[in-house]
Amino acid sequence: MGIRIVIVDDQAMVRAGLRMVVDSAPDMEVVGEAADGREAIAVARRTRPDIVLMDITMPRLDGPSATKELLEDPAPPKVITLTTFDTDENLYAALRAGSSGFLLKVSPPEQLIEAIRVVHAGDALLDPAVTGRVIATFAAAPDPRPSPRLAELTPRELEVLRMLARGISNAEIARELFVGEATVKTHVARVLMKLGLRDRAQAVVFAYESGVVRPGAVAG
Repeated sequence: MGIRIVIVDDQAMVRAGLRMVVDSAPDMEVVGEAADGREAIAVARRTRPDIVLMDITMPRLDGPSATKELLEDPAPPKVITLTTFDTDENLYAALRAGSSGFLLKVSPPEQLIEAIRVVHAGDALLDPAVTGRVIATFAAAPDPRPSPRLAELTPRELEVLRMLARGISNAEIARELFVGEATVKTHVARVLMKLGLRDRAQAVVFAYESGVVRPGAVAG
């Protein structure tokens, strides 16, 4: 069984291009397309995909709203948000809605394929360029509110949470902490479990909203 994908974008040419990329991967298949958020929900509920590639700005219902509604379903798909620099003012809304990944529409085809595989495997993906835009949004937000859930974390787990907020990979975290990737995966799993979070993308939101990381401290 290949990875089942629904493509959502209000531009037919963009959908056609994305379909060509996805169809080039032997382990993936496009099971549906939609031109707006409302249609995306109907198509996803009918076809039961593993991944939805979701545009942000669309008629009738935008990407973040469609994502939020979809993820309230039992056994929902995972969502990768596709964006361009001129529409990224809604990235924070998409992240909060539960998107598991962000990717620029101008990314190389192989990067899209890899993003789909990463998210399907249970991880989350934030394009470094997109992460910077998300951080800029947090910088303009009100002062963060500390969360009592932070008391559940060990010092090492808190350190891992800060690294997750920087959008870096398990391999990069392993190098910085001088531990193996398996150990990092264990730490990440415990952080998500203790904080009641679904994935790394939600961990980014939590880290900023709770004041664990502030926008001026994310370089590197």
